[in-house]
Order: sequence, then structure tokens, then C-alpha cells
Amino acid sequence: MTEKPRGYTFGLDTFGDISSAVDGSPFSHADAIRAVVEQGALADELGVDHFNIGEHHTMDFPMPAGDLVLGAVATRTSRIGLGSAVTVLSSDDPVRVFQRYSTLNAISGGRAEVTLGRGSSTESFPLFGYDLADYDVLFDEKLNLFAEVLKGGRVTWEGTVRPPMHDQEVVPELDKPLPVWVGVGGNPNSVVRAARYGFNLRLAIIGGPPDRFVPLTQLYTQAVAKFRYDARPIGIHSPGHVAATDEQAIEEFWPHYLDMITRMSRVRGFAIPTKEMFLHEVGPHGSLYVGSPETVAQKIAHTVRALNASRFDLKYAMGRLSEDRLRTNIELYATEVVPLARKLLAD
Repeated sequence: MTEKPRGYTFGLDTFGDISSAVDGSPFSHADAIRAVVEQGALADELGVDHFNIGEHHTMDFPMPAGDLVLGAVATRTSRIGLGSAVTVLSSDDPVRVFQRYSTLNAISGGRAEVTLGRGSSTESFPLFGYDLADYDVLFDEKLNLFAEVLKGGRVTWEGTVRPPMHDQEVVPELDKPLPVWVGVGGNPNSVVRAARYGFNLRLAIIGGPPDRFVPLTQLYTQAVAKFRYDARPIGIHSPGHVAATDEQAIEEFWPHYLDMITRMSRVRGFAIPTKEMFLHEVGPHGSLYVGSPETVAQKIAHTVRALNASRFDLKYAMGRLSEDRLRTNIELYATEVVPLARKLLAD
């Protein structure tokens, strides 16, 4: 087995949160989508390695077609990697997912990647007529089909969740590799599944101490070796917000975090956080990367080392944070957090 991929990369993730104008008035859905294109262009200009859009189907996250938005970002950028965070494969068709991202790969000159997930947010299941009772089998079979399509050539496949394929062509063909990640929120079976196909592992860490994921990264590394693949990268996705000082970052982020978790608790059963709980998550043992550039860089470096990861993506938007604060967040992350995190990881 080869060495773990060298070097570290850093990205930005968004779900297309409905941000607001400087005066506090909320954006429309169209405003929010257009703003994401501008944010992607800014991230490219400032040297961020990756820009990723997560699929969601809610009034707060109007981002059901992130790959289409990434296509718009591709035409405005020249070097940044473009991907999903995540694509809900269970409620989609694997052939169409491949076709959309192979098309994005062509448009962007080989800068596309895709992260496939089972769907921790399940709004897409009833929207597209899928039964949550089939949650596991849908992802198992569709991931298997996606892996077959990814091999190229004519595809023959049969399962229970979609019609079979018999010696069929899938276009467009890839002229450059399409990196594939599997998004995991803490399920060991999902970790082993990613390793079985030789796909990269992307950990969504949105609550609790990141160090609790160490056994999962160890399991992944062992499983990759067992399935006789070369070493695969491990990535981390976590929310956060960067401002000039710790106090300013907390003051800006907390009310929007509270509002968003309160909204989501109605459908997902989240506990509504107290300020004390929030500050614990912001602290050294929590999963929120909120603070000054130095504070956030130190925490990122610790997490990356602890989990033997080579990539960190900051979910940089939260609720109705104003557009000017989002842009400052992106600028500080790109120009101060990432260089310092690289330096810390190099020591």
C-alpha cells in the first residue's frame, strides 16, 4: 500500500443558506443562489483549494441543484476544485448523478468531484417518492451502481431499487478522473462501505468532540488496506465562522446558530442549545470552528492531526448571517486561517 497522500488541502462548504443584506433584510431564494456563485468566485480568487455545495430541499437551504450552481461557478473560476457536500444518492439516480458530475468535470477542465451520502436530511425522500423504510438498501444498491458506472464502458447491472441495465452506454465519458467521496456522520458500516469501493472518506462532524471519530478513521485505513487499495484521503466537514477576534466571531455567529438549530429541531429532533452548550462546542473540545484566525487555525490543525486527515472543509454560512460578514469570513479563512493551519501542520 502506498503512503498516505501528501499535503493538506482546505475548502469551503455551503448549503446555500438564506443570508441577508447589510441592512438585515433576508435574501430571496434567487438572491441566495446568485450569492453562492459570487462566494465561489471569491474563494477561487483568494486561493482556497475547494468549493462545495450541499444538496438540500428546504426553505432555509434552497439548494436542490448544487451541481448546476457549481457549473456557474466553474465559468467564473480557473483553479478551485468544485464538488458536492453532499449529493443525496439514495433519492437520486446514480446514472444521472454521474452524468451531471462528469459534465461538470468537462466544463471545469477536470476540477469536479462528488461526495455521496445516504441523506442525514431526509426531505428529498418524500419529495421524490422514496420510502424511508428503504433507507439502507437504497444507498447500498445505488452506490454499487454508481461504482459500476464510474468504471467506464458499457454497464450491466441489476438490483431491486431501479430498473436493470443491460450493456448500456453512459455519457459523457470522463477524460479526467472524478474523485468520489462518501459522506459519513459516524456509522462504522458506512466507513467500511466507502473503503470497499475504494472511495475517499469525508466525515461530517457537526457536534461533540472531533476526537471521538479517531476509531472510525482507523477502521477506514484498515479496511482500505484489507480491500487492497492504495491509501485514500480522509476529509473533514465542520461548521464555523471567522472574524477579527474570538468575541466578535461568537457574537456574530451565536444568534444565527441558535435560530437555525431551533428551526431544525422541529423536524430533526435536535436539542435546542443553551449559550453554555454553544460555548463548549466553540471551545477546544467541540466541533464548531468559531473565532479569530489564530483560534480557528489552531483547532483545525489539532483535528486534522488527530484524525489523520489531509483535508478540512469549513461550512462557512449559518442562517441569516449578512453577506458582508460571510465575505469577511471567506477572506479571513483564505488569507489567514489556511496559511497558519498549513504552517502548524508542517511543524
